[in-house]
Amino acid sequence: MRWDIIPVFVPIIFQGVKITLQISALGILFGTMIGLVVGLVRSQKPANPVLRLLYGLATLYVEVIRGTPFLVQLYLMYYGPIYLFRLDLPAMTAGIIALSLNSGAYVAEIARGAIESIDRGQMEAGRSLGLTFVQTMRHIILPQAFRRALPPLANEFASLIKESSVISVLGIADIMFKAKTVGTAHFAVFPALLVAAVYYLVLTGITSQLVRLMERRLGHSDSH
Repeated sequence: MRWDIIPVFVPIIFQGVKITLQISALGILFGTMIGLVVGLVRSQKPANPVLRLLYGLATLYVEVIRGTPFLVQLYLMYYGPIYLFRLDLPAMTAGIIALSLNSGAYVAEIARGAIESIDRGQMEAGRSLGLTFVQTMRHIILPQAFRRALPPLANEFASLIKESSVISVLGIADIMFKAKTVGTAHFAVFPALLVAAVYYLVLTGITSQLVRLMERRLGHSDSH
C-alpha cells in the first residue's frame, strides 16, 4: 500500500467531481420528473381505454427498468440509436438519458407508494368541495405525498450518485474514470479507488443531509 501517493491522487481525481455532479444532478432532475408522471399514472385506477394503455405502458417501463441491470441499459442507450437509427449519441448524453430513465422507474414506485398512502377520502372531500382532480392532487394530495416520499427519495438520490460511476465505462471523465486512469498509470489502483470512495461518500452524505434538512423544514412549517 503506497500511502505516500494518495496526496498526488486527491487533486487529480477531484477533477472528475464536476462531471459526476453534473451527471448526477441532471439524472436526479429528469429522473424525478419522469418518476412523478409515471408514479401518478400508476397510482390511478384505469377508467377508460386511454388510461388503461398509459397504465400498461407505465407498468411495462417500471418492470423493464427494475428487472435489468443498469450497465445493460447504459450500453443499450449508447449503442441502440446507432444500430436502429444511425444516430451516434455523445457518451455524456447517452449516460444522462440512461441514468434518468433508470432513476425514473424507482422514483415512480416511491411516488406511487406515497400517493396511495394518502387516505382516498381526502380526494373525495376535495372533489365534493368543487375542486377538479388536478386541483385536488396539487393542493391536497401531492404536498402530503411529497413529505412522505422524502426519506426514500434521499436514498434513491444517494444511490443515483453511486450508480453514476458505471458511466465511466463509456470514457466519461468522472470520479471513477479518473481513479482508474491515474491508478493504472501509477500502478497503484487501490489507493486511487480509496480516494474515489471518499469522494463518493462525501457527495452522497451531502445529498442525504440536504434532503433531511428539507424534510425537517417542511415538518417545522407544518407545526405552525
